[in-house]
Amino acid sequence: MKKPAEKIFEKMFAKVPELLICRDDMEKAFEIIRQCYKDGGKLMICGNGGSAADSEHIVGELMKGFMLKRKIPDTDRDKLRAAFNEDADYLSESLQGALPAISLVSQISLSTAFINDVAADMIYAQQVYGYACEGDVIICLSTSGNASNVSNAAKVARAFGVKSIGMTGKDGGMLKDLCDITIKMPSEETYRVQEYHLPVYHTLCAAVEAEFFA
Repeated sequence: MKKPAEKIFEKMFAKVPELLICRDDMEKAFEIIRQCYKDGGKLMICGNGGSAADSEHIVGELMKGFMLKRKIPDTDRDKLRAAFNEDADYLSESLQGALPAISLVSQISLSTAFINDVAADMIYAQQVYGYACEGDVIICLSTSGNASNVSNAAKVARAFGVKSIGMTGKDGGMLKDLCDITIKMPSEETYRVQEYHLPVYHTLCAAVEAEFFA
């Protein structure tokens, strides 16, 4: 019997067959993320422009229910009841299981201060240095693969034991040599690369969710 993640992958490739070229790298990326969460780690995501919006989007799919309802464990319900018995039912039913994820594009005060005071191309690298623990994972989004602030984040990630997954266009740019896995979309046009990024990260998010909450 096929695992839920396998079915999710096959469904996406049936709809977007041109992404079959990315299958091996997507499966490797899934395994990296799965192992990260299994070990209690977290995911970080960064990118610029449309890829910044994608960073936020990915966090939204991971930190709450995406394709599945994610009821919290009974042990957590018991903790809420012990602390706030009268509100326990509402709190328990309103909370959802989370896969920890941070969008590095969201820290406006930090970003603007660091860009102004230190170096614009190091803002994501600074956050990797500050947030990351060995075993965490960063997803680096760049349609060209050459965004300097994203590439610097990948460099710091490698130095400190953080796995990195690049999502780029056909060439892969600098990220293909910096990331542990680079998923290269079958296009060089920015808007097309971004259009392909959406089903790829939706598939990864759904597959990881199925792994932990199915």
